[in-house]
Amino acid sequence: MAYQQLTQSRYGQCDSYFVEAHDDGIYAVRAEARERARAIARLQQRALAEELSRLTADEYQEDIMDHMEHMESQTIPDVNSIDIQSEIQWFMRPYLLDFLVEAHAAFQLLPETLFLAVNLLDRYCSRRVVYKRHYQLVGCAALLIAAKYGDKKDRVPTVRELKSMCCSLYDDEMFTQMEWHVLQTLNWIVGHPTVDAFLQVALAEGPFDLEVEHMTLYIAEIALFHREFVSTRPSVLARSALALARCILSRNQAKTSEWSGAYDPQTVMNLSNHLYQPSQVLSRKYASMHLSSVSTSVDEFLEHQAQLARRAAAPPTPPATVSLQEPKPVMAMYGPQTPQKPHYGAVVQHGCLTPPITPENDQFGHSNMIKGQAIHHAYPTTPTPDHPSNIPHQAQFYHNNPYLQAQHV
Repeated sequence: MAYQQLTQSRYGQCDSYFVEAHDDGIYAVRAEARERARAIARLQQRALAEELSRLTADEYQEDIMDHMEHMESQTIPDVNSIDIQSEIQWFMRPYLLDFLVEAHAAFQLLPETLFLAVNLLDRYCSRRVVYKRHYQLVGCAALLIAAKYGDKKDRVPTVRELKSMCCSLYDDEMFTQMEWHVLQTLNWIVGHPTVDAFLQVALAEGPFDLEVEHMTLYIAEIALFHREFVSTRPSVLARSALALARCILSRNQAKTSEWSGAYDPQTVMNLSNHLYQPSQVLSRKYASMHLSSVSTSVDEFLEHQAQLARRAAAPPTPPATVSLQEPKPVMAMYGPQTPQKPHYGAVVQHGCLTPPITPENDQFGHSNMIKGQAIHHAYPTTPTPDHPSNIPHQAQFYHNNPYLQAQHV
């Protein structure tokens, strides 16, 4: 009886000793507070780790830069070897790069993935004979390798997705075979300091400016489409594109004592010559708001430069009988413009722009003779499921072509 009175006084009147708790809300609040404290502690630990990493990076920054500059010299493609390819021509390059830019944007890959993919593509073409029917396949394999190497795992494209973007021109096994063959050809050396990597080093020297970063990436991606920048060092290209981007956006240039201030004026001039008539795919990509609409800013800058040129070229009192012609913009006088894609129209499938199928004839001068000399096969060709009798041509590549070294300022 005494025990029953004790339980009634403690828990109240009830028919059972198994009493449900009525203070679950208190425990939930306490659990939420503990979880919030853990989250704050994790953020503090992450901030402390980033600060320690930054201090360590500053200590080893010189060694890191030396290694990056050494690696860029070892992984630069040889444009002279690409010149003597028997089937693929330079006018085909914009088609393939338009496709890669579309695929890169569709999978939301990192900027450095695109630069690494193009580098792998050019390095492979420097060492192997590539048939035009396999050119797009090599590009897809390079994009797949680059995405696996440095991008987020959940954004790496699958073979099925790439096959769909290629309109099922290649089998699944061909993607796997080409991926392995590219890695074998490059001796499994995938790492390459891209333009984006050097750009982050240059941007770290000054205040954060997202529009300048987007403008620099836009200019650097325009350079991917042109032969003259294939063998340009990424460090030189990054600093020169950054200097041109700051000029377009009316930002202050870096000091000459800083690393980013040691740009190459000739490279800046060459880049400015190709701002006119860029790839339409690239222009649409950088017209979006999340990329600061930098392609629109470039168009406005060029229009302003053209107006200044017209004012400077117009005489004060022109004769009434003389017809004035439209003057060329200032930068158009300094060099050739962006080459057009002359031969074929674009083939759009599933929203992605793919290279057209080039004809199987002698239109592009397929021959086993170069300047009257017979070509000996120095390198094996790209893998193909076709029979050997269906492979008509191979080309000779030179082993010891010197890389085109950029001048240091």
